[in-house]
Amino acid sequence: MANFLVFQSDFGLVDGAVSAMKGVAYKVDPTLTIGDLTHDITPYNIFEASYRLFQTIEYWPEGTVFVSVVDPGVGSNRKSVVAKTSRGQYIVTPNNGTLTHIKRFVGIEELREIEEKTNRLANSELSYTFHGRDVYAYTGARLAAGVIDFAGVGPRLDVEETIMLDLYGSSYEDGAVKGQIDILDVRFGSLWTSITFDDFKKLNASFGEYLEVQIFNHKTMVYSNRVIYGHSFADVMIGAPIIYMNSVNHMALAINQGSFAKAYNVGVGSSWEISFRKI
Repeated sequence: MANFLVFQSDFGLVDGAVSAMKGVAYKVDPTLTIGDLTHDITPYNIFEASYRLFQTIEYWPEGTVFVSVVDPGVGSNRKSVVAKTSRGQYIVTPNNGTLTHIKRFVGIEELREIEEKTNRLANSELSYTFHGRDVYAYTGARLAAGVIDFAGVGPRLDVEETIMLDLYGSSYEDGAVKGQIDILDVRFGSLWTSITFDDFKKLNASFGEYLEVQIFNHKTMVYSNRVIYGHSFADVMIGAPIIYMNSVNHMALAINQGSFAKAYNVGVGSSWEISFRKI
């Protein structure tokens, strides 16, 4: 029986790129079950692709094959790889940092480089700009369908060859827990931070308690306020801010039925720092 095949990319759905990748997969095996993680990754944003894999992967069965294509270096000498996670899933992707969160928070058991002489769509050898279709979708489908096993992907690499992006992490110091704003809960404008719940617990904060929240951009303060720590959005009035633990066990900041990011013009990335402190 074929395993699940899940696609992620920054291609969007306004042209035929995603459909072409699915077509390649179905030609390998028309019985495959294909899902989409997202195709709305911000163009070229490898960190975002890495985070979305981390957000999603544990909810798919063992044996699921993920194809993640956010590849600003397409056609260069960056390696094409398949990673086997510690949970027995597979990720087909360029080795460009997309595996950062998986290696850090899930674990990579084995890494193999794709051997394109055998794992490449026939008659695509002269194309250098659509490896998502010609190499990744094709290899992912062959792996999911059982046409090849993991060893059939290509030569084994040292797991330490996995390209890693810098992760800000979180810390507790001087009575405050600090981190960065990693990413948005996009449709709702909530701020998802790098602050783990384990570090946040060092504040000994109780539900219903107000904490001091400060946000800085390039060391300039853009937000400072007292915000309640709650279970969920319903713990505050509509339009009020709330601190909560998100679905990946990191701390987040939101406005009930509003967008915190839009309300305060807050972005994401290493220049956006955030802290929580007991009052």
